[in-house]
Amino acid sequence: MRIDFVSDVSCPWCAIGLKSLEQALEKLPGLAVDLHFQPFELNPQMAAEGEEINAHLARKYGAAPAQLEQTREAIRQRGQALGFTFTKGARDRIYNTFDAHRLLHWAGEQGGQVQRDLKLALLQAYFTDGQDPSDHQVLANAASQVGLDRAQALVLLASRRFAEEVREAESYWQGLGIHSVPAIIIDNKHLIQGGQPPEVFEQTLRQIAASGG
Repeated sequence: MRIDFVSDVSCPWCAIGLKSLEQALEKLPGLAVDLHFQPFELNPQMAAEGEEINAHLARKYGAAPAQLEQTREAIRQRGQALGFTFTKGARDRIYNTFDAHRLLHWAGEQGGQVQRDLKLALLQAYFTDGQDPSDHQVLANAASQVGLDRAQALVLLASRRFAEEVREAESYWQGLGIHSVPAIIIDNKHLIQGGQPPEVFEQTLRQIAASGG
């Protein structure tokens, strides 16, 4: 079963969706899965210095501070239940993530497990540790953490390598109607949208497997 996980590393619901999917897969040990992480930028026009997150969300969604705090607490609790830590106050800015997606593309060429591990490391760097996912040193550290060569990662990030591939992939998924994330596409024809609970993923995967796809 092929699963394409379309997401961004600055998307909290993507972290929740990934952990939920993984918990569901743990309950389906006989299911062979080929997991691929696909790029999506929540803020492709974001400036290099990023933007203060409350101002950004208020401008983008019209959300009031109290509403934002309520949503953050709900996300924190969902993450805690899934074993993912959203550190309160860790992310006070939101950043451009294009280079993170280039790094993830490279990791994907090294194997699915490496790409998955890097994806989780980048999500943790931002949401747990409050680091800047556009900073090349942060990205290289995450690459090194999952067994990739740090020096090679820095060389890649200093170049435009995989820029065209990431742009093409983003356009492909948007062309299929993916405009919010996470979007989980199974065998190129079944869609699970959003940070669903593990039970939803498990039930859907069981149904697809039982029907033969």
